[in-house]
Amino acid sequence: MAYSIVAAKPGGVDVLRKQEIDIPEPGPGEVLIRQTAIGVNFIDAYFRTGLYPWPVESDLVLGCEAAGVVEAVGADTGEFQPGDRVCYVVRNGAYATHRTIGAENLVRIPEGISDEVAAAAMLKGMTVCYLVNGSYSVREGDVVLFHAAAGGVGLIAGQWLRARGAPAIGTAGGPEKCALALENGYREVIDYRKVDFVERFRSFEPDGAHVVYDSVGNDTWRGSMKCLRNHGMFVCFGQSSGPITDFKLSDLAVGSFKATRPTLFHFTALSGWLENASSELFGLIADGSVKININQTFDLADAAAAHEALEGRGTTGCTVLIP
Repeated sequence: MAYSIVAAKPGGVDVLRKQEIDIPEPGPGEVLIRQTAIGVNFIDAYFRTGLYPWPVESDLVLGCEAAGVVEAVGADTGEFQPGDRVCYVVRNGAYATHRTIGAENLVRIPEGISDEVAAAAMLKGMTVCYLVNGSYSVREGDVVLFHAAAGGVGLIAGQWLRARGAPAIGTAGGPEKCALALENGYREVIDYRKVDFVERFRSFEPDGAHVVYDSVGNDTWRGSMKCLRNHGMFVCFGQSSGPITDFKLSDLAVGSFKATRPTLFHFTALSGWLENASSELFGLIADGSVKININQTFDLADAAAAHEALEGRGTTGCTVLIP
């Protein structure tokens, strides 16, 4: 049976329901995928709750990343053929057993990389790529502070930054998460539940950070700014603790700081960006520099339970739904 997980309206996990679907036919430029693994991310919860505006006026199928097998192709789909293993990252639509998608959004999964790893890696890996290359170009020796170091993005970032020669200082909540982050490239990890992260970070780096990556938002942004050196960059790329509502441009004047609020899909819209970024990511996975930690799996039908675990800070690394 083909089905999707839909939300009829913004709200809690109770708005998610299973709905049977007909297997769609690909149109011109489209590919039909039988999905084998689907990544779960905070952005899914942001759309479900209505924190991010719904792009449709009807039921919304959540999910931004997945992997699967091409089952049929429409006209003008380039080199994709039935049987190809592919993955993608887009805005919504992934919580389904089957879907059609524009061929321009797809990349092939290299040999030696599983569908589960590809599905778990795309959104988070592409996020790290735009963080360390596009939002601020991290160079060898740069001082980096990265919040939520034990999360899916954080674990990839720790390894990526270590490979670049700029091992980061991370923050995480609790000894188990701190230990996990240390195993994944961070040179120091601060347990924000036990100590003031600003004070501890400054004890490690009195001159401050060249860049702070903050996906927590409301609870951390003020402290993040206090960790920057003059002319440092504050990169806010999420809001797991709630949106920042009281930031003023004059807050940057304390140290001639720079700030940015990047979004992945503004990068994937750039010609050639997805192909180049995914090639860099898969290369790091293939040579062992980056390991994708899939620490939770759920049946696709249990997507609500996956959301509860994610929002309750009960997950580490990556979470994958299996159709």
